[in-house]
Amino acid sequence: MDMEIVLGEKQKVIARYKGFEIVTDQPEQAGGDNASPSPFDMFLISIGACAGWYVKSFCQQRNLPEEGIRIVQKTSRSPEKRLIDRIEIEILLPPDFPDKYREALVKAAEACTVKKHIMDAPAFSIVTRK
Repeated sequence: MDMEIVLGEKQKVIARYKGFEIVTDQPEQAGGDNASPSPFDMFLISIGACAGWYVKSFCQQRNLPEEGIRIVQKTSRSPEKRLIDRIEIEILLPPDFPDKYREALVKAAEACTVKKHIMDAPAFSIVTRK
């Protein structure tokens, strides 16, 4: 699948993919307007949203109530590398959620395809053309 990336005003970058236009921006301290999430923010968002979709799908397949379920994603950075070295995903369940599904719900969230691609990273090839 092809994606077209267009360079916008100031620090904006627009991705055109599957009929969508996703605008990214940079924080003000990086010269942007902070009008949209940065590309790295979108990366982190995709991880949490993917886990959320797998949790939602798990509940829907079993007719379990989704109301009150929240997912909190936390990151920590390595001071040496200045990169994120840990991502923790916490699934917060309402009190009446059946305990027998808790472990299976974690396994469902772990099936996230974004996470799988990070764990088995694709090769990158970057070239220029005229």
